[in-house]
Parts: sequence; structure tokens; C-alpha cells
Amino acid sequence: MFGVVGGKTPEENELFEKEIERLTGIEIEINKPASDYNQKLTAAISAGEKYDIIMLSKPQMNELAAQGVLTDLTDFANSAENLTDPEIIPTDEWNQLRDENGKIFGVFTKFQGGTMPIVRADWLRKLNLQEPKTLDEFYNVLKAFKEQDPDGNGKADTYGLSTAGLYEIQGFMSAAGLKQRYVMADGKRTIPYATEAAVPVYEFFAKLYKEGILDPNFATNDTAKMRNLFLADRVGMVTYWDAWVGLFNNMRKEQDPNTEFEAKGILGAQGPDGKVILRRGDPDVFAIPVNAEHPETAKEFINWWHTNDGIRLGSIGIKDTDWVEKDGKIELTETGKEHGMDHGVPFWYSKKYESPFPKLPGVEEAQAIIMEHATLELTLPQWADAEKIVNNYSFKAMMGEMPAAEAVAKMNEELKAANLID
Repeated sequence: MFGVVGGKTPEENELFEKEIERLTGIEIEINKPASDYNQKLTAAISAGEKYDIIMLSKPQMNELAAQGVLTDLTDFANSAENLTDPEIIPTDEWNQLRDENGKIFGVFTKFQGGTMPIVRADWLRKLNLQEPKTLDEFYNVLKAFKEQDPDGNGKADTYGLSTAGLYEIQGFMSAAGLKQRYVMADGKRTIPYATEAAVPVYEFFAKLYKEGILDPNFATNDTAKMRNLFLADRVGMVTYWDAWVGLFNNMRKEQDPNTEFEAKGILGAQGPDGKVILRRGDPDVFAIPVNAEHPETAKEFINWWHTNDGIRLGSIGIKDTDWVEKDGKIELTETGKEHGMDHGVPFWYSKKYESPFPKLPGVEEAQAIIMEHATLELTLPQWADAEKIVNNYSFKAMMGEMPAAEAVAKMNEELKAANLID
């Protein structure tokens, strides 16, 4: 049962199954729900349905492993030919998946990137600005984007920054040395965004909001609205995934080959110790349920997924459907172009696989920043309840509806009352 891995349509999913059989000799039947994957997976597991491989996010893997639903894959991960090759999966990356006892219950499906501030580099050049490194420097850049007509249309119609709610403001909380979601301190659950250390950052946002530098709709934006503002020259910085650096640039280049538009992923604000804290996305994994009927074949498939053939299938897709080979050169078909070179593996770890197509502009540099400065968040099961409280008071502070110190105190008080922090 897979989420994003497989064909883009039911018909293509059947072709995907046949391609796996052609390449590996393994017969596979993929159940790929068109929607509500997590709910359908949970229902299937609860009903005792038997799958040899299931696709999970890391928090789901942790939860199911704790319930005894998943097979311990530690020995497999430490012995399989492709999984132990640091040129295919860097050794340190496995630390993301180990539980408190060092056990591994899932294997990466792809390279998962991270989030960061994404800036209009062409606007920086036009206004003769340097990339910001401190919170004060971020303020000056964002203020210039608001006030100095960076799009050159003679109208005061630009914002410095837009977000989709609190989505990915990690790059700014970095200024206070704070990490999003939960952090365990001396065995106790803490939420750094709900501590006094966060007050100056909320005050920074309140200043941006009051001065019209922050998109006034930030609290209700979804990510699509935020992206569209960026693409439409309405805002100079957003907070989003590293992969979108390339997508932004590619979209504008396709619209206008002569465009000056340039999106660039940059570091977040330096903390008190000079360090920058960004966020890695939770990895997606292949896991094997304990009731799997063909666990050894499942392992064979998972190991193969990290070969060049597996990566090619997961990225550019199915031969003669998504791509064809002409005169020794691979070309995407119209179907392949529509599918965006993503059949579950838009990015991969392996240094041994070279894509026939270059990465989109700016992605490689953005990913290098993520690999050096980003870490996973700790998402405990109660985060969904805690997030509502964090969002409520964060927005009040950021929009100036409540002094930041008071908002943080109320946030902390409610989180403790609900037994969501210790």
C-alpha cells in the first residue's frame, strides 16, 4: 500500500506494476488510494489486512512500531547491499530513523528535503541589498521590499514577507535558537515556541505586521496563496520547501524565457551562538508489517528501489510511457512532462545515479543548506492538540492583538493545563 509511489492514474499504476516485474522479476500489486491515504491505511491495518510493504511517514512509523505492528528491519538495514553503501544512502542519515533503542523499522523511499526562507534574489540585486543574516538584517531587507518598488511598476503593491500561517517560520525562530514543535529537555516535554525566548521573534513579526511589511492575510493563507503571491511579484520572501526554489524558477522561465525572476533559498537568522536552525521534513519510509506474507521478497524490492533502475522508475517513470530512448538519449514524452519526473522520488540520496535531466535552477544550492543546517522536528502524538493552542496565541502576538509576552504566558499556561507540556 503506497501513498505517492506509483503511477499517476489507476491505468498507469498497472503499467508501474508491470515495469517493476520487468526490471526485477517480482510480481507486485500496488494499492494506491486516490485520496485519504492515511485514513485508509489505518483502517486497513486495524482490519488486519495483509500487506508486504506499506509506505509511512516517520511519525506514523514510530506510532505503529510502538504498537508492535512493524517488523524490525535493523539487521536488514545493516546488511543489505544498497542500504549499507554510503554512496547510495549516507550513513548518518539512518540516525533519523532509529528509535530510542537504536532500532530501525523503515527504509527511506527518497531524499526528503527541508524548509527555509526563499527570497527574490533579483530584487536583492536590484535594490543593492545583501542576503540577511540577523533578524535586524531581515527586517531591513523586508522593509525595502515593501517600500522601494522592487517590481518597478510604480505602485506600492508589494509585501516583504508572506507565510502560510506559522508554516515554516523556523528560519526566523532560529534567531532565538528555538526549534519548532516538541523538544525533550531533561526528560520533559517542552514547546520552544511557547517559551519566553520566543517573545522577541513574535515582536519582530508584530512590527512587520503593523508596518504592512508582512502580508496581512498570512494567518489565513494556505500554501497555494502564498506561492501565488511570490510568483506574481507581490512578495519578496516566503518560507517553504527547498524543492520549490527550482519549481518557482522553472515556472517563471517557462512563462517568460527572458525573465529576471530568481528565487533563492537562503539561511535563516543566526541564533545567539551564531548557528542557524532549519527544518528537515519527516522522511517517508517503506515498512514491512509483522503479518506480511512475503517479507523476504519485500526486502528484495526495498533494496532494489535504491538501485539506478529503481531511482529512475521512481523519478522519471515508466519506459515508453513517461520516457523514451532515442539515439541513446532519454527524452520525456508528453505524459512524462505532465508527471513532473516524480513517481515518488523527486529527489534521491544516491550519488551513483545521474539523472538524464539537470536539477531545476537553485535546488542544489538550497538542498546543500538544508543538509548542513536542518534537523528533524519531534512530533509527539499530542502535537495536533498543542498546535491549536500555539497557533491561537502566536497569531495574537504576531498581529499585535496581544503583547507577545502575555501571549506566550497564556500559551504556556493552556498547554500545561491540557497536559501537553511538562
